[in-house]
Amino acid sequence: MAKKNELDFHLPSADDLFSTQEEREDAKLKRIYEISLDEIDPFPKHPFKVKEDEDMKTLVDSIKEFRVLTPATVRRKEDGRYELLSGHRRKRACELAGLDTLRCEVVELDKDAATIFMVDSNLQRTTILPSEKAFSYKMRYDAMKRQAGARTDLTGDPLEPRLKTSQLLALETSESASQIKRYIRLTYLIPQLLEMVDEGKIALRPAVEISYLPRDMQESLVAAIHYEDSTPSHAQARELRALSDKGILTQDLIYHMMGEEKPNQKDRFILKADRVKELFPKNLPISQREDYVVKAMEHYAKYRARRERERER
Repeated sequence: MAKKNELDFHLPSADDLFSTQEEREDAKLKRIYEISLDEIDPFPKHPFKVKEDEDMKTLVDSIKEFRVLTPATVRRKEDGRYELLSGHRRKRACELAGLDTLRCEVVELDKDAATIFMVDSNLQRTTILPSEKAFSYKMRYDAMKRQAGARTDLTGDPLEPRLKTSQLLALETSESASQIKRYIRLTYLIPQLLEMVDEGKIALRPAVEISYLPRDMQESLVAAIHYEDSTPSHAQARELRALSDKGILTQDLIYHMMGEEKPNQKDRFILKADRVKELFPKNLPISQREDYVVKAMEHYAKYRARRERERER
């Protein structure tokens, strides 16, 4: 039997019949409110740091003069309070500026969707530390995995092959799936080692290998790094992991390995971050700091040479 053609008379919906044009237009607008700071909670385990640095001071001055121009984003929780998804720096700036409220857009999202929104909005920052990427990718990965558990097809198209969560996450970020996995491994590092990664003292790939060490061996490694004033190369990190996997890694072996002289660490000269970090330009990537120091020294050497020539006249 032939299927009957469905007729569409383009009749107005019930909402159109019983609401005014003004009400329908208002419904399309973003819901922006001034919400008391006391009613807004930070996002649980928010992975992005809120620093009270020069940029924060600039933001505070701007808010004092113009208020908050770009609304923060919150969602209403079951207890009636609000959870901050985007705008943790703006909220802190409002507190420092002496304001009582924060201009917010209220969205309706469940916990997993809220996590994904929070991560995506914060990944737009100019400078992101490895630790921030690590925990934000982990949170987003876990949220996507929970969402995928209720779906029969992760691509939305039954003709396409299913994708792993890490592959889906890679499609939505600028990182490859393998790089995302490396960042997520950093969440297994103890805080002292993760801080060294943020400071550029330990590179990403050695850090990934170290993340497989048990916590007590990671703690021993931190002590050896400070004692020997040396950080593990990629090759050494891989050897440490191999010894750990075999169950024969000891504190003595770690100290012995960190005491070995590496070709790239002969005649080393180390600048402590806490003494020079304020001298670098804002947003200068850690990877470019060595070049910046060299150029500064070259400039100073030219200045000294010129002063010497002036004295000889």
